[in-house]
This record gives sequence, structure tokens and C-alpha cells, in this order.
Amino acid sequence: MRGRACQRRTGRRRTSAEPQLLDLATEFGARADQRLREELIGWLVTVNPAGAPVPVPIWFLWDGAGSLLIYSRPNTAKLRNIAAGPRVSVHLDGDGAGGDVVVASGGARLSDDPPADAVDAYIAKYGGRISRNGWTPAAFAADYSVPIRVDVTRISGH
Repeated sequence: MRGRACQRRTGRRRTSAEPQLLDLATEFGARADQRLREELIGWLVTVNPAGAPVPVPIWFLWDGAGSLLIYSRPNTAKLRNIAAGPRVSVHLDGDGAGGDVVVASGGARLSDDPPADAVDAYIAKYGGRISRNGWTPAAFAADYSVPIRVDVTRISGH
């Protein structure tokens, strides 16, 4: 997927110069990619001014090329923490027995991505949860109006 089709589906253009973070031919690479695409809840870990990690549950969209898209309400601690120090990680829950761990680490930044209701893949993934929580896609996009990109530099786990 390239160019405008990728941009409309993921909110971001993909280029051939981007590095591949996961080897999809390996069991871990294929499983991590699938979980990043399908998992509904992740844990964004930022660091507060005192140096303490601050995990918060998030909805996210993995583009398959090294970037996670997250939407935030304005004026949150996570936004202040990212402004002060952009290094973050996104953790996916394991299997409850210490396995199936996936951690994506990288730099977070405010982005110029379109609103959530204009990103088809985001609405396809979260539309049911958006409506169950009493929002329309437009109302969700108005409440969670700050797009964040995590430019992933490393994916680890087992």
C-alpha cells in the first residue's frame, strides 16, 4: 500500500525509504504485526517531569510501516509529558503467563494527521466502541482532537 491509498486508510503516507521494523517471515514478526493491527487497547508509557513512568490505556492504529497513530483529548498529562520528553513506549497486554509480549518504542510527536473520523482504518477498528460509548465518529473526533504519532524505532517482545 502506497501513496494516497495508504494516506486515506491510515492517515499517513508511506514511502519506500522507510525501514522495516518487523521481519514478517519470523513467528514473532508476524505475530507482533498482527497484534499491532488487531489489538484494541495498548498502554502508552510516557515519563513525567519527576522521571516516573506514566502508563495510560490508548486506542491506536498501526500503519505497518513504523508508525502508530493515537488521538488524545487536549490538555492531558500525556501531552505535557510528550512535550517535555518524546521518548515513549506502547505495550500490548501479554497472555497472562508472561508470553506474547509486544513493546513498541520510539518518539512521540503531535502530528498533522486528519481527525479520527476522516481516517477510514481508525473508524473501521474503533467504530463499534465509539458508538457503544455514546459518540458519533464526529463527536469522538471533536473530543479526541489531538493526533499523536509514535515513530517506532524498535519492537521487542517474545
